[in-house]
Amino acid sequence: MRVTDTSDLWWKTAVFYNLDVETYLDWNDDGVGDLEGLAHRLDHLAELGVTCLWLAPFYPSPQRDNGYDISDYYGVDPRYGHLGDFVEVVRTARDRGMRVIVDLVVNHTSDQHPWFRAARSSPDSRFREFYQWRDDVPADQPANMFPDVEDGVWSYDDEAGQYYRHSFYSHQPDLATDRQAVRDEIAKVIGFWLQLGIDGFRVDAVPHLIATDDGAEHEFLQALRGYVSRRSGGGMMLGEVNLPYDEMVPFFGADDGDELTMQFDFVANQALYLSLARQDAGPLRAALAARPALARGNQWGNFVRNHDELTLDQLSDDERDEVFEAFAPLESQRIHGRGIVRRLPPMLDGDPRRIRMVYSLMFSTPGAPVLFYGEEIGMGENPAVRGRGAVRTPMQWTDEAGGGFSRAPADDLTAPLAVEGWAPEHVNVSRQRHETDSLLRFVQGLARHYRASPEIGWGELTLLESGHDCVLAHAVSSSTGTLVAVHNFAPDGRSVDLDLAPLGLDLGDGVRLTDLLGERTTPDEASAAGRHRVELEGYGHRWLRVLRPDEKRLV
Repeated sequence: MRVTDTSDLWWKTAVFYNLDVETYLDWNDDGVGDLEGLAHRLDHLAELGVTCLWLAPFYPSPQRDNGYDISDYYGVDPRYGHLGDFVEVVRTARDRGMRVIVDLVVNHTSDQHPWFRAARSSPDSRFREFYQWRDDVPADQPANMFPDVEDGVWSYDDEAGQYYRHSFYSHQPDLATDRQAVRDEIAKVIGFWLQLGIDGFRVDAVPHLIATDDGAEHEFLQALRGYVSRRSGGGMMLGEVNLPYDEMVPFFGADDGDELTMQFDFVANQALYLSLARQDAGPLRAALAARPALARGNQWGNFVRNHDELTLDQLSDDERDEVFEAFAPLESQRIHGRGIVRRLPPMLDGDPRRIRMVYSLMFSTPGAPVLFYGEEIGMGENPAVRGRGAVRTPMQWTDEAGGGFSRAPADDLTAPLAVEGWAPEHVNVSRQRHETDSLLRFVQGLARHYRASPEIGWGELTLLESGHDCVLAHAVSSSTGTLVAVHNFAPDGRSVDLDLAPLGLDLGDGVRLTDLLGERTTPDEASAAGRHRVELEGYGHRWLRVLRPDEKRLV
């Protein structure tokens, strides 16, 4: 399946925004967010510059794992509304210029799913083969993804009289995705949601899609991609693959990119936090230097935080301890021995310079930016909430009781609000909409400049010498132009002499670098020798558009 028509590659330059309907806006004031509430906030997302909305699971579920324990793939949890409300969200999003993708969670179901209930009830049920069973536990079973919660990946079911496999929680039995009957059902699920107007899927836990060691997961991904492509020429698949680069790349598929369309860049994300802890750009520079080239139809998803813990499992033990010491010194701020349950602003002590530098870096790194709800206003977590739920507090719209999320009593809210300096009276959308220098306005500006700079999504990365360990300087170039970005990880200022020679520009013919973020006037010409001096304050960041003498591009 070779991609040749670039007009369908909308994801290359999309601005993604992930939210959970449950915690976004409660329209009927029962304490739980709903689809009707989301529909009333799509204008906020459009104004922010979002072009693709990614919805976390909203399907019927016992809600023991934030909705990732699905009990019906074809419905909407009644707490959020119904299918008519979902279709209205998709239609309204389209009217606002946004596409919609949803979670595809097919590694496992809830143990309350009718398939599993039928499977455990009788060995003769046709659904028995939908799951993985055995009479005993193998001596060499793999580690569970939650080793501090589960003893392994096999649990005994009294009703079935056998052990069943679960890579995650024991209430999430793994599907037997190597069997055609299961794949046929998954194909129907994909077709159903595409028929309702969505533009693709965020694919959960990709390395765990199939329990084999013979590469069968790639054949399965090719089949999934085939289902999507046959039903929707512009449909895409954004995969969660937390592995080193050399193990991630095969999940894009062969040279024609016939598996995942996009993948989150977990390697650069974890290196970012090590760089922040050290105030040294070196770890992130090394990660970006090692980034593999992708097929034209593929893309990286750049992110700062997501709905799970901030996983650090690709760092060494010593490196992880450095990040823990800097950003999660309390044991309660850590989880599973590998992650942090905090949002970025509290980790950076609320320093607006440092927070803005990080988001500037995310938007200017080659790929597509992925925002987690509330990041645009600098929301914090609630440390009183155990585990990953600490970062899943309700969206903060106003300084009212309930944060404008709901008028229900506090005890009826689906999750408690953030507290202390991060509570709604301090951090909310309404206030920041009226402040010209707010984080909300800053992120809006980043999204606007990103969308006006297609080379970030399409171009090639060049790492530039800055002369300072704490400074990351990079350029992205394509046929549409060249953007140079410079970011300072240190709290004190730097004067950086950038060597632009690796960009191959004719620097002796009036080439200029103009500041896009507008914080300074920079009509400076690059020298014929390829040098350009950039002044950076502590945690400073610059986006510099390369302009040739005859170029008439808006900046």
